[in-house]
Amino acid sequence: MKAADRLLWWLFAGSMGGKNRARIVDLLIKGPCNLNQIAERLGMGYKTAQHHVRVLVENHMLESQGPHYGKFYFPSPFLEENLKVFEEIWKRIGKKGIRDESNGGMH
Repeated sequence: MKAADRLLWWLFAGSMGGKNRARIVDLLIKGPCNLNQIAERLGMGYKTAQHHVRVLVENHMLESQGPHYGKFYFPSPFLEENLKVFEEIWKRIGKKGIRDESNGGMH
């Protein structure tokens, strides 16, 4: 397995919050959003969205454009190059989930 594949599996399927990060990426693949829009459209708190977006930016999955409060987020070129891996992971965790976020257990 390539290093990029391992990173994506860890970010989205192997760590707490992975499903929320995958939901954010899935949303942003469809079009750019700011933090308020991400939180609202996904039904999560602003601080939760902010945390997960920060993790995604730090791991080169997202890029941003614009000033602080008007900043829009987009999939990064790295993520776009590895979109098939993301889609495979999302297909596996998207509907039923691999990790039960409420107790950290596996489904």
